Amino acid sequence: MSQTNTFASPEEVEHAFYDFIVKGDADLLIQLWSEDEETLCVHPTGVRLTGIVPIRESWRGIFTSAKIRVQAETVAHWQGSVLAIHHLTETLFVGDDPNPHGPLHVTHVYARGAHGWRMVSRHASAADDGHQAMADSIPHTLH
Repeated sequence: MSQTNTFASPEEVEHAFYDFIVKGDADLLIQLWSEDEETLCVHPTGVRLTGIVPIRESWRGIFTSAKIRVQAETVAHWQGSVLAIHHLTETLFVGDDPNPHGPLHVTHVYARGAHGWRMVSRHASAADDGHQAMADSIPHTLH
């Protein structure tokens, strides 16, 4: 695969990722990913895909079955010189249905290489707000 875009930051990759989801174009979306054979994507269903071809085909299937839009909210970012990790909360909108689906807890991992930043991992899972509220109520004390 030939990647033509060079992304100067992980934020640029992330912005393009959500733009390409709205466009429903798996070929554009896959250009954001690293070509490393260990690149992986875990969908909220728990299915883990490793490598560009299975990831692209999975997104093609998603885009064929429904038009989706995602509202993403940043939770936390960490960035070093060659690696960045973004934690987000996503809310999905499917087709013309105005009712939101989710939320999802999402982790994106980006690596900087010779051609700029690329996504190397995406892990999305259904949020469990009941357990989250319980975890948030526990005092955080360092001993």
